[in-house]
Amino acid sequence: MSVAVKKFGGSSLSTPGRIRQVAEMVARFHRTGRPTVVVVSARGDSTDELLAAALELNAAPSARETDQLLATGENASAALLALALHDQGAPAVSLTGPQAGIRVSGNHGAGMIAEIDPARILAHLRRGQVVVVSGFQGSDAEGDVITLGRGGSDTTAVALATALSAASCEIYTDVKGIYTADPRVVPEARVLSTIDAGVMAEMAFAGAQVMHSRAVELAASHSIDVVVRGSFTTEPGTTILGRSIDVLESQGSITAVTHDTDIVMALTRSRRPRDGLAADVLTELARASVPVDLLSWGAPDDHGFRMGFALHGSRLAPAREALSRIAAGLGCETDVDEKVGKVSLVGVGLLNRPDYTARMLALLSRMGVTPSWVSSTHLRVSVIIPLDRVLEAVTALHQEFGLGRDDLDTPSMAAV
Repeated sequence: MSVAVKKFGGSSLSTPGRIRQVAEMVARFHRTGRPTVVVVSARGDSTDELLAAALELNAAPSARETDQLLATGENASAALLALALHDQGAPAVSLTGPQAGIRVSGNHGAGMIAEIDPARILAHLRRGQVVVVSGFQGSDAEGDVITLGRGGSDTTAVALATALSAASCEIYTDVKGIYTADPRVVPEARVLSTIDAGVMAEMAFAGAQVMHSRAVELAASHSIDVVVRGSFTTEPGTTILGRSIDVLESQGSITAVTHDTDIVMALTRSRRPRDGLAADVLTELARASVPVDLLSWGAPDDHGFRMGFALHGSRLAPAREALSRIAAGLGCETDVDEKVGKVSLVGVGLLNRPDYTARMLALLSRMGVTPSWVSSTHLRVSVIIPLDRVLEAVTALHQEFGLGRDDLDTPSMAAV
């Protein structure tokens, strides 16, 4: 069975008119005879509205009830799209994540897909129905709903494509593909025709919001190509290659400039350090499902223990709870700076090209911007800078590395 998986984001479903457009598109495709699974996000701003309603009633809503509530956003999208498909003459059925056989482990609000039993989806496909699945959710061993956190619907789509051995996986969004920078910030940004999954995962983790890093990593681990394209355009979009492209490290290249304004920097200190404290801090953060970036610490000395790291602002509350458990017995203190943002150069072979980092820092210096943190890897150079200078820095770096020039649209990168 040559299944096609298509995922539509919330902006593509934000109005009845847009839902009808999506239904027309899906119905046309279904008439070609291809078995079709559609994954949907919550409509427009409905997730934010549901969360605001919860906070209005309870300043500290329980994680379980929050998941129960937020999952209804995707469920509403799925049911509405199924109804619109019926109106187009296409047989369709909507399924929640648990009904679709998606089993999840981990904490509420940050679950991880453990397994998928596709039996029910396959049964509906054999009956000739379009299956519309609520993204962002699944159920745990006790049957409770657990949401997948940021980018969860992308992860749902790729996981279903894997479980169904799908012939294709397409992510439809409100932009034309993967750009060399956020086009809302840099109008000159270009759409990349193809990009390596490793580079794309790094872009996503560094702040690019078109697709989540977990979804890209999952696609790469199963060698699945994913196409990202605009919902209401005929342009081909960007193909994220689920296999590595052969690139000489000596070439060194910059693919994109990304930024993230949902970032806080944390510095944890203890004047009573002990061996293994760094591991304990990271273990507690992992238990709270708090991923960290730009991690740095040194061996304990006369000044005690110091560990710095970046995390998403949306995970600050569980991070504080995790760190407080350690602080109780060791006298740890954590300072948090919320008025910062992260700007990154993403590409390949960057450790072999320190001149790229030098150019980045020199440009920021000319702008009067002093980074408080710098980190370099093979695929990314990131800096932490004042929040109010982030967008200006993105625009300047995009121009500095010539990423807007049409003659640089080579597979996976723009060579400099």
